Amino acid sequence: MSNVKKLAKNVFMAKSRLAFLTPKEKNLALKAIAGEIDRDRKKIIVDNEKDVNKAKIKGIKDSLLDRLLLNDKRIDSIIDSITKIIDLEDPTGKVDAGWVLPNGLKINKVRVPIGAIGIVYEGRPNVTVEAATIAIKSGNSLLLKGSSSAQNTNSALVGSIKSALKRTEFPDGTVELIDDTSHEAVGEMIKLDEYLDLVIPRGGKKLIDFVVKNATVPTLETGIGNCHIFVDESADFDMALKIIENAKVQRPGTCNAVEKVLVHKKIAHQFEPLLYKKLSKIGVELRGCNETMNIVPQMLPASEADWSTEYLDLILAVKVVNDVDEAIEHIRKYGTKHSESIITMDYKNALKFTSQIDAAVVYVNASTRFTDGGEFGFGAEMGISTQKIHARGPIGLNELTTYKYVVFGEGQTRN
Repeated sequence: MSNVKKLAKNVFMAKSRLAFLTPKEKNLALKAIAGEIDRDRKKIIVDNEKDVNKAKIKGIKDSLLDRLLLNDKRIDSIIDSITKIIDLEDPTGKVDAGWVLPNGLKINKVRVPIGAIGIVYEGRPNVTVEAATIAIKSGNSLLLKGSSSAQNTNSALVGSIKSALKRTEFPDGTVELIDDTSHEAVGEMIKLDEYLDLVIPRGGKKLIDFVVKNATVPTLETGIGNCHIFVDESADFDMALKIIENAKVQRPGTCNAVEKVLVHKKIAHQFEPLLYKKLSKIGVELRGCNETMNIVPQMLPASEADWSTEYLDLILAVKVVNDVDEAIEHIRKYGTKHSESIITMDYKNALKFTSQIDAAVVYVNASTRFTDGGEFGFGAEMGISTQKIHARGPIGLNELTTYKYVVFGEGQTRN
């Protein structure tokens, strides 16, 4: 039996015990994990430095390097997210609905853990802890397959997690990390349907497409973020500029960063020069459509490929559109159903945009950067689902449960 298969079997064996743990037992485990990570922070940071230095040698761009980096502030943030998860209501055992049939049968729809979950993700070590803690809180066991670029950091973090779980007498296999960094290990993992109930790919388009096309384990697909902001003719310019700067610059390497800005033609001549002036001086490369190039010739020309590209970098493409309807059509063609935003003071246009845009999260007068489990009050997330089945948007505790019907009778038989 391969090591990947052994780890998956460990996770499978652990899930039945996890399903019966009380909220108090789960919270004690999470508290222990937070304490262990805090105590181990120096070792974690040293191991992270190894990964960061290796990434620098490979020439990884700054935005992706930022996703890899852990420091004291970010470890504090990880511990804070665990504390928030502890404070959240445990979804398992919750009765979503209940009713009595005419024959006297009492039916309850009850929340239960999904079971043994696998997650394949790229160079973001904070995901290691987020995924593990929300899996534990929702009664699931977890098999982690991180990126080779974060292998030292992930090993250190999982070491802290497993050490904490041993002290709380959680079953072996509650959280496992595949240390084989090869692509073959991913291919093997996503076919272990005899052990895994669900696999979640979290990363770039290439990774997600590979998992979706090759997995025999049921897949909950997270999506890339070719996110748009449409600046309507009634938009407040100061608000729009502030929102776009935040959505593009705060953390450009994330899937909820804005990649495209659409500008109503009636304000393009006034707004686009302001946008260029504000963003270019802080290092953003702007690429424009033909009409935008006529207004701001200092921009680089945008190609057709730009409109469908997730940059994950300090690059922004800008396009002039005739109205809200053309903005909606452009987003329908090029969007990835992740996060879309309209900046407007026109209530009708806001309603049209929110009702006609097909995305996991649609904003009015706000940054796309809020699409995040922590920001939504979920404590953490497994990823951002762009699907329409079961889970959409940030995948939190509730989305890591399913349900079963529990039926109470008094001897009823069917005619």
